[in-house]
Amino acid sequence: MKILVLSQSDVRRLLPMRECIELMAETLATLAKGEAVQPLRSMMRIPTGILGVMPAYLNPGKALGIKVISVFPGNHGTELDSHQGAVLYFEGEHGSLKAVLDASAVTAIRTAAVSGLATRLLARPDASDLAILGAGVQALTHLEAMLAVRPVKRVRVWNRTLEHAQDFAARQTTRLGVPIEATPTAEAAVRGAELICTVTGSREPVLKGSWLSPGAHINAAGSSVAAARELDTSAVVRAKLFIDRRESTLNEAGDFLAPKKEGAIGDDHIRGEIGDLVLGRIHTYLSTAAGRMMIGDDVPDYLGLARLSCEVGEDAPQAEICASILSLLDRAESYSAEASEPTRPSGDHSRPRPFPAVGMVIAAAAIAMTPDVPAPVPDAVDVAERTV
Repeated sequence: MKILVLSQSDVRRLLPMRECIELMAETLATLAKGEAVQPLRSMMRIPTGILGVMPAYLNPGKALGIKVISVFPGNHGTELDSHQGAVLYFEGEHGSLKAVLDASAVTAIRTAAVSGLATRLLARPDASDLAILGAGVQALTHLEAMLAVRPVKRVRVWNRTLEHAQDFAARQTTRLGVPIEATPTAEAAVRGAELICTVTGSREPVLKGSWLSPGAHINAAGSSVAAARELDTSAVVRAKLFIDRRESTLNEAGDFLAPKKEGAIGDDHIRGEIGDLVLGRIHTYLSTAAGRMMIGDDVPDYLGLARLSCEVGEDAPQAEICASILSLLDRAESYSAEASEPTRPSGDHSRPRPFPAVGMVIAAAAIAMTPDVPAPVPDAVDVAERTV
């Protein structure tokens, strides 16, 4: 049995951010249509970290995938990623293992790609001022995702360790040619920002609703368990909530569960799924006067739209499994042939592919929120939240 093995560098080379964003659109639409099976993730806790197991099944294409990943927060600041593991891809007819991929790269790219999709669907088209809270791997991929979907002209980054933020700013300014400023506080990064990505993994809120400008769009991707959150209650209460998967949200999303426990919101705070936006089931329209996209036919057209992508477990579960995988597998034959046939053109896809052209199996559960502020107060902040 021939098994394709893709390393971290292979995955990065074969899965461009822009392409992954398109895959996530298809993935979340598939999830919304009920054409996939994605159980809640299973986690085993040990003193130094977590081992997570995340399976998924795509019914129409009969594709199976599972991600097994370790989450070791103590790796921050070392040469090792905090998230390490493997994604396994099986064909559905006989259950044969077809591919093994590095999970760190898949997680980093896929997580940010869902934020990119939500930003494309919900943020103001002209949003150009970006704030990033956190300066790790997810900060880098989220920066790339934001650049892929919005005309970002200014970036501010904050990290608990200022030196890490300064190093990130210096490296990425040089690499991407976009001005990036390291700020001493999270508030200094967020004030006035139109796009905000929180990728800290913090257990306590790092973002306050009082800091947010009207129409701010938030991608919160650092919360990994029900007991952790990146947004304070005021930010969530001001939002209309759109999710990518209700079950995950109600069981794992700390940014939703904490305000709910406080009695500030209920399950009816959830208005719909991101996949429904992709499918056009939820009405979206553009306010030309304000130059802002609006979601929901009951939202006054003076409100700005925002989104909070809060992935419960930045390891982004099952979703990414086949989503990213099958994009890679689409080119797997070409990739493998390149290694054995040096003379074959790298872009030649003429040979039959050894894997089904499924496209993906589920993207991790994501939550999107838009503002819910009584009219006629035009200072609402939309937020979207991703749980994984």
